[in-house]
Amino acid sequence: MTRTEPLDDLYDALGEVLRSEELEMCHKNYFLLSGENIRLGENVAIISEGTTGLVTWEAALFFAEWAMENSEVFNCSFLCTRSILELGSGTGLAGIIICKTCAPKQYIFSDCHPSVLQQLRKNILNNDLQLNSDTWNLKDRETELKNKNLSEEIQRPKITVVGLEWSEVTQEQVAELQSDIIIATDVIYDPEVVLCLVSVLEKFLISNEKKERCSVVYLASTIRNPETYHRFKMELDGVGIGHQVITGPTSKVFPYNGSTKIELLKIYHET
Repeated sequence: MTRTEPLDDLYDALGEVLRSEELEMCHKNYFLLSGENIRLGENVAIISEGTTGLVTWEAALFFAEWAMENSEVFNCSFLCTRSILELGSGTGLAGIIICKTCAPKQYIFSDCHPSVLQQLRKNILNNDLQLNSDTWNLKDRETELKNKNLSEEIQRPKITVVGLEWSEVTQEQVAELQSDIIIATDVIYDPEVVLCLVSVLEKFLISNEKKERCSVVYLASTIRNPETYHRFKMELDGVGIGHQVITGPTSKVFPYNGSTKIELLKIYHET
């Protein structure tokens, strides 16, 4: 037996544990201070179907708390509208909470994995939000009508769900998805996606700037690997994208592990 075989066996055993309940879904409830309940379908396994996007991660909870405390960032007014694009939406917790507690004009959820997109649509509909008609199928429409119990007086944002592969983003997609605010949570976990993420942010920020539209990115990250996180910041510096750490939420609403550092960045294109 070689010296590396026990470690290989350990990784194999860990993989079996992570995949053991891969096909099992559960429903989790996230209660807001108002008493309202956000109910999400999530996978029991941390990794399922080759993605981590079917579970809700700590930084999404952290960012949702910050968004509720700073709703003016996302609210429309007579002087300005607010359109929001979320990258790597996953189960949709952060976006669903923003749509229900803030008042943006438009919210675009995005992810790249087909199974994540499918569950994301279900989670949106199951929380009494309406999907824009060109993004749902007949079955989704029937589910939405069945679950609809909102007052007609409540104005909800225009909500769409799109598939977006960062490494394949085209200029046409950038033009179609232009937004005032871009958000992302827990998307810096793999060194291999750092360059793709920076490239996508650069495309959106520069495109909006050329059209005299000022955009800002809010990105919340659980810093599991400081080297990967530092590399992300260095790559931003390398293409002239500014960033600053901003204060996170002052009150904790959701139960999550606070032992690992979570940082919130405000990202913008430097001129």
